[in-house]
Amino acid sequence: MTIPVVLTAFGTTEKAFSTYARMDAAFRRLIPETPLYWAYSSRMVRDNLKKKGGTNPRSPSQVLEDLRKKGHEWAVVQSLHLAWGHEFERLRETAGNTTIRTSMGLPLLTSFQDYLAVADALAYLIPNTDDEAVVFVGHGTDHPAWAVYPALENVLCHRYGERVFTGVLEGMPKIEETIAKLKRHGFTKVCLIPFLLVAGFHFKKDLTLDDFSWEKRLEQEGIQVRVEPRAMGEIPGIIEIFATHIKEALDVIPR
Repeated sequence: MTIPVVLTAFGTTEKAFSTYARMDAAFRRLIPETPLYWAYSSRMVRDNLKKKGGTNPRSPSQVLEDLRKKGHEWAVVQSLHLAWGHEFERLRETAGNTTIRTSMGLPLLTSFQDYLAVADALAYLIPNTDDEAVVFVGHGTDHPAWAVYPALENVLCHRYGERVFTGVLEGMPKIEETIAKLKRHGFTKVCLIPFLLVAGFHFKKDLTLDDFSWEKRLEQEGIQVRVEPRAMGEIPGIIEIFATHIKEALDVIPR
């Protein structure tokens, strides 16, 4: 019995879809015998892409219904979210309300082993110098999953020393806390890295372009800023973690 996998992301700007294309190619190498389909959970993103024409992005429920019509009894719904937050909970609810049976592939940071694997995957982004700090900047959330950011920082600090930090655009921990940590440790140089699956235009705008962006705020504090353009969806080790979650979700389906 062949089980299809529905790769489900929030969605992004049309230009940033190239990251999804590279992820798709990587998944097909890692799990070559598995049929893959894409779905996008954000209605706003789907509507915007339809208006621009050229693409027909589908929701998770639409993809699952199509698979049911093709005769599939089971499907894996693999979340491409980084944490178990609002979006993942809505995805679980959507999958549970369809007429096809589903096994959920979990978000990137779920188990403690995931945190260790993420720390390994990020190794080549950490500069081999003690005078430059690294800050992984995520979107942030008001969901209890906000705690993944300080938890990840703790794991990264144990692995790479107290020069790796996390921050968010919205919510906690606030940028003021990150600036205070950088100053307390005496850093005058920092590398900002998007901790997001895809770094679309709006994220880059908040990170570097706005007058109140992270880059501008840090420079106002006398800290020299370097920005890493690659987001998590472009890092091979991150894709491998998602592939492991897919295999785990496949393993629990009765054959």
